[in-house]
Amino acid sequence: MQRSTDAATSSASDSGKGAESEAAASRSGGVGGNSCSSAGLSLGSGTIGTTTIDSMQQLDPKEQKVAIHFLASFHEICVVTALLPLVTLFTCFVTAYVFQYDDVHETHCRVYNIIPSISAITGVSPQRYFWRFSIALHIGPRIPIAFVYKNYYRSQLERISPALVPRTSLLITVILVLNCIEIAALGGVTYISNRENYPVHERIFITFMVCSLCYMLATIKLNGILNAGQSLSHNQRQSIKWKKILFIVSILSTIGLLVFFAKHRFYCHDLAFSWFAFFEYLIAIANMLFHFTIIWDFPSQFMIIVQGPRKNLAQYLSHRPKKD
Repeated sequence: MQRSTDAATSSASDSGKGAESEAAASRSGGVGGNSCSSAGLSLGSGTIGTTTIDSMQQLDPKEQKVAIHFLASFHEICVVTALLPLVTLFTCFVTAYVFQYDDVHETHCRVYNIIPSISAITGVSPQRYFWRFSIALHIGPRIPIAFVYKNYYRSQLERISPALVPRTSLLITVILVLNCIEIAALGGVTYISNRENYPVHERIFITFMVCSLCYMLATIKLNGILNAGQSLSHNQRQSIKWKKILFIVSILSTIGLLVFFAKHRFYCHDLAFSWFAFFEYLIAIANMLFHFTIIWDFPSQFMIIVQGPRKNLAQYLSHRPKKD
């Protein structure tokens, strides 16, 4: 009887240990079952990799899903955005010059001219609709690109001396504000033509000119601060070189534009308005090409639209593969 009791006790003890082992195995299997691996996007190198997020292991599997709904080459978006107004401007110039010669050469002085202004070729119909549609498509991507540049510059603040960080951070903010004002002014001169409201059009154009030149100068200054003593890639050297060249072209063209505008406005010299228009085209093209240098700043990045819980996305991005 005693042996039966001992056997029962031993069996219950073994059963209890087995249950504990099964529970431990179950817990171990549960943790293993909850571990997940999330797809990661390397924006710097333009490659897609895989990264495991340990901190997401305890989340419900349904809450761990991170879905990428849109993935596009940021380089291609920037190229199309920068070239769109340039191609449209050329198209408007050719069609207006060929088919509406008298309309686009009319000025208040009524003197001989051979080159119409940008406002003239984009203020007649149907070119005005083509130009406005093009600028609408151009402005859309320009706004997020401005904020991408802000974050791109802020990511490089660790390169410089801590004493320079506050002033440089302020300069980055100023560049963002100037860029946004320039974009808004571009929309203003596009949709408020000189034929509809010349005083307002003129003031917005001046705002565009001032902000554009200040933006160029501030960007060149910022690159000088961030890249001082750094070993630069070929793309970075090309970007900085062409930014400086195009800024000089813009400054010289602005001086020429002001000189010939005064000659046309106050003295009505022959061809003065044509020279004014010529320098206006140089300024516009230099501005477009200055923004086109983004192809060297972001040669292989992607623009993505991702869906997922905010907490998961924060973990996902913090564990993404780093740029080599």
